[in-house]
Amino acid sequence: MIRKYSTTLHGHRTSFSLEPAFHDELKAIAEARGLPLAALLREIDDARGVEGNLSSALRLHVLDWLKQKAR
Repeated sequence: MIRKYSTTLHGHRTSFSLEPAFHDELKAIAEARGLPLAALLREIDDARGVEGNLSSALRLHVLDWLKQKAR
């Protein structure tokens, strides 16, 4: 089931929708990198550009992280 989450990015409130498993992985990635979750979300948001949405960018980031870990 998809859940809605809220955060503040660059001073603006925004929300994104993710399955809890993706949100859990984002928290694990932030912890592994020694970052607060909010900092990781800002980093991903900054890298996504104008195309696409935040939820998709977050899922793709998790996928890329897990693929790199598997190598």
